[in-house]
Amino acid sequence: MRIILLGPPGAGKGTQAQFLLERCGIPQISTGDMLRAAVKAGTPLGLKAKEIMAMGGLVSDEIMIGLVQDRILEADCLKGFLLDGFPRTLAQAEALTLHGIQIDLVIELRVDFEEVVHRISGRRVHPASGRTYHLDYHPPKRSGFDDETGEPLIQRPDDEETTIRHRLKVYQEQTYPLVEYYQQFAQQHPEQLRYVVVDGMRGVEEVKAEIAAAL
Repeated sequence: MRIILLGPPGAGKGTQAQFLLERCGIPQISTGDMLRAAVKAGTPLGLKAKEIMAMGGLVSDEIMIGLVQDRILEADCLKGFLLDGFPRTLAQAEALTLHGIQIDLVIELRVDFEEVVHRISGRRVHPASGRTYHLDYHPPKRSGFDDETGEPLIQRPDDEETTIRHRLKVYQEQTYPLVEYYQQFAQQHPEQLRYVVVDGMRGVEEVKAEIAAAL
């Protein structure tokens, strides 16, 4: 089972990805991790990427596709894989198809953007332990303080509303076109690809059950 999980930041992709990995017995292919590993190992693609990054440039889609191609040839990908953080753009999705990297299932976690803002901006963290709370869904016993140590909680810069709205804007512009691309591909090639929309506004277990049914 070769899977892509789509959805805006805060849609619950991380939680559901973990479920998919355990359920299908497949590895998670993170292009960020692969890029760091290739640079560290000094592979031809890694050396090329290192040179580009040293000059402050963005690593090309061609290099990223090369990394994915190399990775899926490894033994642990025989039963499939879950792509994490790739493709992010229409060009990357088209390149995957062009290079013959077949995807069996695309799962879109659909969540209202205002709900995403509420979910993420309500997070509070205890820096020392990483314990996470939410102002509405999982509040601390005493507002603003960690349950176990009594130390102050913080809001990470990434969780601030302005940052979240910017990330959602980038998602809307760059990544959302993948929704239309894969929906159309699934309609035109139903024997190759299945596209499933899951309502991410519900609880974790309900979302998990719907994904299990799709599998």
